[in-house]
Amino acid sequence: MDEMQELEFLCAQNYHGQTKTEPTPLPKDELEASLERLSMPNKTLIIAVLNKAYIEQNGMLQLFLQGFREGHDTCFLIHHLLFVAVDQASFDHCLAQHLNCYKLVADGVDFSAEAFYNSNEFLDMMWRRTQFLGDVLRRGYSFIFTVSEKLHKSKDMNGQLTFALSFTKDMDVLWLRNPFSKLQYEGEDMLMSSDWFNGNPFDDSNFFNTGFYFASPNNGTIALFDEWYASKNSSGKNDQDTLLQMKRDGVFRRLGLKVRYLDTNSFTCFCHKSKDFGEVVTVHANCCVTVKAKLTDLTAVLEVWKANNGTSNVTWPAETGFCL
Repeated sequence: MDEMQELEFLCAQNYHGQTKTEPTPLPKDELEASLERLSMPNKTLIIAVLNKAYIEQNGMLQLFLQGFREGHDTCFLIHHLLFVAVDQASFDHCLAQHLNCYKLVADGVDFSAEAFYNSNEFLDMMWRRTQFLGDVLRRGYSFIFTVSEKLHKSKDMNGQLTFALSFTKDMDVLWLRNPFSKLQYEGEDMLMSSDWFNGNPFDDSNFFNTGFYFASPNNGTIALFDEWYASKNSSGKNDQDTLLQMKRDGVFRRLGLKVRYLDTNSFTCFCHKSKDFGEVVTVHANCCVTVKAKLTDLTAVLEVWKANNGTSNVTWPAETGFCL
């Protein structure tokens, strides 16, 4: 039994019936068909990215899907999760697992190999992804985007603590609860997870990351993604650094965007672990360098979650020697 069949079997009794029943117009293209089929009644879906290097290594995809199966009120969300494959191998694998798949076409670019941080291939992949997400907004859909592209903690040659942004092909955000119940959406244009949260959800000095965020379609967010993508040849930076610079330059304010930064007590991460595991919704394995470390520690988190049935008795697992 493959991942999707297993999820369908285990989640069937808990499925909330949120797929659309109303007649919809004929789709304009394959992407529109996927968005219409997978979105919730409010035209919201979840988007994640796959590539060949990702599917050939480790068990992160299986763990990511297991989180949906074992989490509280998360089973039905798999029906609203679109995997965007950036090469043929990952697309074929996605289809073989009966997941919801869309192949992202990029003329003349091979995204199948591992892309090193700030290489031309890395930057092409990042910017093509940004353009794709802008297209989703332009079509009138909201989304939660989840992918690994985070700040990692390490030590330099002198033993000093340093931080560096690096890229891996892992969906290293574990979903333990339905995030929509905790997002408390009140008309914001974007909801962004934080590596460090200062207590003020509307303070732009919070250090956001783009590994888990929600975006709502409107003129402001569409303009933001257009400007973001238009900066690809002029900034000399990757997409995350470019968006951070745009925020510092006041682009969010100029476009009139209302952005709320998510409290790490609920949307937690290894950089800044929640003090109350019983309140945790998602766990992001940032500040964690290797795939092995991410897999080990997220598995440990899921095991203690299952052992305590997601109750307030849940505590962080004992230190594993990796990132926890």
